[in-house]
Amino acid sequence: MPRHQETRQLPYTPTQMFDLVSNVAAYPQFLPWVSAIRVRSDGESEMIADMIVGFKGVKESFTSRVHKHRPDHVRVDYLYGPLKHLHNEWRFRDDGQGGVLVDFEVEFEFKNRLFEMLAGQFFDKALRKMIGAFETRAADLYAPSGSSSSSAHSAA
Repeated sequence: MPRHQETRQLPYTPTQMFDLVSNVAAYPQFLPWVSAIRVRSDGESEMIADMIVGFKGVKESFTSRVHKHRPDHVRVDYLYGPLKHLHNEWRFRDDGQGGVLVDFEVEFEFKNRLFEMLAGQFFDKALRKMIGAFETRAADLYAPSGSSSSSAHSAA
């Protein structure tokens, strides 16, 4: 089962990163392979959303429950779709220097063994691209005027 865990230091606040990650409806605007989101319900502490992802002509839809604990934690639990298992967690901690430490964890398993093998081959590259997309989006939304999005990457 592919699994990844890492911590990044970014020049934003925990609340800013929480707002970015918990705004699932905006994912199609900046995340690669996400073509659509349908938010079924959205409350202060929980959201149910369908995500349609596509890659090289293959499209899949899955539904997740997003647990929101403002301002420091977002947990995603898989409900149904082509996967056997998906778990994703984001934790946001003040770094004591005006920035945030972002702890990120994801693990998943496909029902189909062929998909599992294919996903394993592209997992690291896809994950780097996805994390980069979140960092770029944070820079676009929160970096001071005149700063480029590359500043977010150099802080990681």
